[in-house]
Amino acid sequence: MSGLVEAVVPRRLGTSYRWLLASSWTSNVGDGIALAAGPLLVASQTDEPFLVALAALAVWAPPLLFGLYAGVLTDRVDRRLIVVCVDLVRVVVLTVLTTFVVTGSVSIAVVLAALFALGTAEMFADNASSALLPMLVHRDDLAIANSRLQVGLITLNQLAGPPIGAVLFSVGMAWPFGVQAVLVLLGAVLVSRVVLPAAEREAESVSKISHDIAEGFRWVWHHAAVRTLVLTIFIFNITFGAAWSVLVLYATQRLDLGTIGFGLVTTVGAAGGLAGTLSYGWITRHVSLGDLMRVGLVVETLTHLGLALTTSPYVALPIFFVFGAHAFIWGTTSITVRQRAVPSALQGRVGSVYLVGVFGGLVIGSGLGGVLAQHYGVAAPFWFAFVGSAVFVVLIWRQLSHIAHADEADAPLGV
Repeated sequence: MSGLVEAVVPRRLGTSYRWLLASSWTSNVGDGIALAAGPLLVASQTDEPFLVALAALAVWAPPLLFGLYAGVLTDRVDRRLIVVCVDLVRVVVLTVLTTFVVTGSVSIAVVLAALFALGTAEMFADNASSALLPMLVHRDDLAIANSRLQVGLITLNQLAGPPIGAVLFSVGMAWPFGVQAVLVLLGAVLVSRVVLPAAEREAESVSKISHDIAEGFRWVWHHAAVRTLVLTIFIFNITFGAAWSVLVLYATQRLDLGTIGFGLVTTVGAAGGLAGTLSYGWITRHVSLGDLMRVGLVVETLTHLGLALTTSPYVALPIFFVFGAHAFIWGTTSITVRQRAVPSALQGRVGSVYLVGVFGGLVIGSGLGGVLAQHYGVAAPFWFAFVGSAVFVVLIWRQLSHIAHADEADAPLGV
């Protein structure tokens, strides 16, 4: 057993990293349960398309509304304490929601308010956790450390969690939210065991929030590699958001997969992510970061083209598998580049700028995808995604060389 633990979580990553990983994996089970149980609870309260869409907005809105403030808080306060406190807030919200469900007094308004509160809390926790990692792990081990965190996201959150959530919901509507509350509480206890380097706990002078936010933007603008990453994720999430906003219609109507088949699309993508996880160490030893990002952008561009052309699930499902692997590799590489390049004192704010780019692109893309699908059919957003991605790849191609040199930045990362 000790040999397996060493292979999965090498001792050199440190005891505190193991506590952080255990907390992340535990919380991911609970969040995966909510991926199925949340939409099921919404559907049990309303069949109005506007309200169903509003539920998705309740989850997407917090990063745009509060992301920059979360970055400032992350850089000002003990990051471990933020994760613990925010997880405890999530436990309280889940407990209240469970009580409403058990007593039969739940309503769509209560569900929407709970989703917004949980989305806000999770955003603060994710930002702090991302900035916490480079304080615990040597910069040369950040790639492997991030990949292990992603294993939990893929296997527990995306593969195992949703079926468990659906089963628990079928037993009783309150069960999945009660179980999630317990798992999030356990995650808070585990992360509280993390020990921070002494130098990272020193108090810092407090300036205006607007000044801190502007400092984060200025740093991103003047750092070529991270600026390229933020710009790339923003543009590519517009194209991705346009296509994936109608994915359920694409799968059920164009591929004729039906409701169960739509779930299969998600599962196949997660399986591709797991394959990317298993191969990530080998890939990063043989391919430079710049080339890795270039290949990823080409893969995503060709994904949109392939899905725009095909009507066969036998062609589409392998494409979703490859895209799942790409999404994992891109995400892990992107966060590793940021964590290596960004000074510890700015990790939260730079991470929040990146987060705004992520969700800003998704919101814009989703709106475009809905309009295109409404007027030109469900394949139209994928054609838009292909053309937009192809044009941007040509324009950004040379700039990606900055990412290859991101490791050269002098960034104190609290080893």
